[in-house]
Amino acid sequence: MAATSETALAPAVAPAAREPWRNTLRRSAGPLLFMAPAAILVIGFFLVPVFITVALSATDLSSATGFQKWSWVGLDNYRRIADNPQSRVITWNTVKYVLLTLSLFNVGMALVVALLSTHIPRRTGFIFRALWLLPRITPSVVYVMMWKYIAADAPFGILNQHLLVPLGVQPTNWIPAAPWVFVILTNGIVGASFGMIIFTSAIESIPRDYMIAALVDGCSLWQRIRYVILPMIRWPLLFVTTYQTLSLLTSFEQILLLTDGQFNTEVWSLWAYHRALNNYWGNFQWGFGAALATVLVLVGIVMAVIYMRYFQFNALVQEPKIEAL
Repeated sequence: MAATSETALAPAVAPAAREPWRNTLRRSAGPLLFMAPAAILVIGFFLVPVFITVALSATDLSSATGFQKWSWVGLDNYRRIADNPQSRVITWNTVKYVLLTLSLFNVGMALVVALLSTHIPRRTGFIFRALWLLPRITPSVVYVMMWKYIAADAPFGILNQHLLVPLGVQPTNWIPAAPWVFVILTNGIVGASFGMIIFTSAIESIPRDYMIAALVDGCSLWQRIRYVILPMIRWPLLFVTTYQTLSLLTSFEQILLLTDGQFNTEVWSLWAYHRALNNYWGNFQWGFGAALATVLVLVGIVMAVIYMRYFQFNALVQEPKIEAL
């Protein structure tokens, strides 16, 4: 009798047990469909190329071997990187380029411009930010050619002709004389516009009640920036710092057009480009270049994790806790 009653209850329990799973699937279907296009793009244009690059880094593929005579070499390309006398110099160049450009312009100047343009009349601030965006929307070749004419020797260089010569400074071609100054300036002024947009939007989204309360309490401008604005834009600071670090690690467009790595301005990404895709000898070392690119991927992942720990990413994405009265 007991067995019969258990058997009779079994069909009634099974649908009830499956119902939560169906509800969960139904609730997840909408978000998954919305995320599908972005997921496909990330997988197709980021994850797959990364896997291909890592696989290529374990081969001796080059223009000498062709696409048929290549072989697997394991970690030999990474040993060549470690033994290469250029590695230490180029590593230091990359660290210097990323740190100075990031701190002085991509985050530092971007934050200064955002703070200044949000503390002046709104229309004036909008015009000022629009002018600052001009270098970003200017074609890279035109933009770098402008810098070359600015730094050129007299009588063509604007810097020499109109500023330094009247002050008694000996004219010279300033790009070979101070290459890193112009490398950082050309990249930094373009990069600052991105952070400026993000920081401006974040600052303007801060509730005005906070600012009014700070003014009522007698806070100075610096105290409002330090204790109100900066804590409220930690998320944009994390995003801009992480994104711009990864961008600087992999970007070489302006350096390629300005110096092509001459005058000791070769950075890691430009080194990878030269070895894999463009050199004077025509020996394109695709496997070695892929190993150089893989090192950049690993460094980027490590830097992203460090930034997320420093900015307390887990605390930033927590749901707000509302206490019931």
